[in-house]
Amino acid sequence: MHFEVPEKIRDLLKRAGLGGLSDSAVLVIACLAVVVLALGVWRFWPSSTGTTVEVVPEEIVGTTPAAAEATAPAEVAVVVVHVVGAVQTPGLYTLPGGSRVGDALTAAGGVTPEAAGESVNLARVLADGEQVFLPTKKQVAAGVVAPPGAVGASTGGGTTAGGKIDLNRATAADLDTLPGVGPSTAKKIVDDRTKNGPFKKIEDLMRVTGIGQKKFESLRDLVTVG
Repeated sequence: MHFEVPEKIRDLLKRAGLGGLSDSAVLVIACLAVVVLALGVWRFWPSSTGTTVEVVPEEIVGTTPAAAEATAPAEVAVVVVHVVGAVQTPGLYTLPGGSRVGDALTAAGGVTPEAAGESVNLARVLADGEQVFLPTKKQVAAGVVAPPGAVGASTGGGTTAGGKIDLNRATAADLDTLPGVGPSTAKKIVDDRTKNGPFKKIEDLMRVTGIGQKKFESLRDLVTVG
């Protein structure tokens, strides 16, 4: 079979300085060009079955404001505390959540000249429903820390020297540290103490709703009454 190069192509080859090529050589070159073109189209043609990957801008990756708000710990809006002892105006005060003992004493008009101010922990965070007691210097000298049911402002909590939680002085936050006692039960203990008076013995803890014999036995060695 004889292949003859068309005259137009032959003229183009002459202009390119390739007029001396034989018809067979031109055919081989043309075939190679077609193969190279086909490979190029196959290599770079977009695939219709490929997986589309969406690139998310880095600045929007992460926790959304709504998710961050949902996981943030809830804060108490207000706390109500009863300030007594060596203050100018003892009484019941409503303060913003997160307030400290110093804020409660300020709300009560400040301390009296007889107050044992050097023993006060102004930085302690207040718990809702607690009674803050500020002793006088004479009371401190006599060993009086706080009356039953009150939390001494100078002690900063209801934990005794032996490490036990005093049921009559502990805040809800103190009680929440006990095993098996969550925020709800801790509040019930404080509410019961406020309503029914101080606990006379540790067994009185079972009068609180939600604390039965089994739970009491797990707390027996961790609590005391003062």
